Amino acid sequence: MSAAVLLLSLTGLGLVAPPAHADGPGSGTPYVVTVGDSYISGEAGRWAGSSNDSEAPADALGAHAYHDNATHTAEVIPRCHRSQSAEAYIGGGVGGLNLACSGARTTTSTGDYFKPGIDFYDDGAGRQGQAKLLQTFAATHNVRQVVVSIGGNDFNFASIVTRCVQNFLLSPSWNPDYCRDDSSVVANFTAANVTTVRGKIATSFQNLRTAMRNAGYADNAWSLVVQTYPSPIPASSGFRYGQSGFTRQGVGGCGFWNADADWANATALVTINNTVRAAISQSGLTNTRLLELQSAFNGRRLCEKGVGLYEEVGLSSWTQPTAVDKTEWINQIRTVTTVGSNYYLQESLHPNYWAQLALRSCVRQTYTQSRGGTCTLTAPGLLNGEPRMTLS
Repeated sequence: MSAAVLLLSLTGLGLVAPPAHADGPGSGTPYVVTVGDSYISGEAGRWAGSSNDSEAPADALGAHAYHDNATHTAEVIPRCHRSQSAEAYIGGGVGGLNLACSGARTTTSTGDYFKPGIDFYDDGAGRQGQAKLLQTFAATHNVRQVVVSIGGNDFNFASIVTRCVQNFLLSPSWNPDYCRDDSSVVANFTAANVTTVRGKIATSFQNLRTAMRNAGYADNAWSLVVQTYPSPIPASSGFRYGQSGFTRQGVGGCGFWNADADWANATALVTINNTVRAAISQSGLTNTRLLELQSAFNGRRLCEKGVGLYEEVGLSSWTQPTAVDKTEWINQIRTVTTVGSNYYLQESLHPNYWAQLALRSCVRQTYTQSRGGTCTLTAPGLLNGEPRMTLS
């Protein structure tokens, strides 16, 4: 498929959100609105796979990938990284609005970068929480479905990954220092903390309900789709790089010890996703659907056997027909290698361009089929510019 044809097909699927229509709640163009964190905002959505030789082969969206203002020249909120490939834009006559923000927790934070949580924060100077933004938008638009990904940052996802990679780089293979038993990591998964985070996630769901009620919607007039988190790296047996030496991080950008990778998949990810599921019940919402994504990228994960860097699989561009099947769908974990490049540290271990389009297909199917389910990759190649995903 040529770049021009692929670009045309993606535009037809709603790569750019349709213009807004002020029709009021329950009338006019139907909308899907996404809220939450980096796993739904579109973080890493610029890159279609990875190459250590050059950025060019994987650069699908270019310098304006995260520019979500009206002219696509800047970010509305710096570092939210709401990419043009994000899952909100399902097309087919359905509008899309992406309110999610990379780094967001359940509640708003105002550190070096403003991160709106799923709350009603309002500083009076234009900075508002995502529930507040949803309420304002829904009052003048026909919002039929809200899709949320939240909770990972409340478990300190980024700091856990950082610790695991540091331990991999700073200890030898004959005496590995695992992150799975570090006190700073273990503290996130105690029963007490799990209970606390579950309550925060449940409250965020209730805030979304309140926002929609305040905007004039009955609970049965819209649906809340709750996403679980996908596995970004394989278990130990699935890595194509051995754990001895520094190749796993230096070449693959996936510096986890085997035991830590197994723990991440079997314990950390399972705990986080179980907490998200339990929060649905705790919230008391009656209009929810669960979109299971834990295995959505299996076979295309970072450093997984069967896929590779562009130079490893003999490809030179993301526009080549087999790129979606032979390259990774998760961005490399980067450290100082972002210096002098267009990469961001925060893009590390996030679903890339291919994965964002796959998630878009999953969300579209929840919308058109009016249900939740488990979304998985079921066939190679692209269908209308997107990976072939099936909701079951």
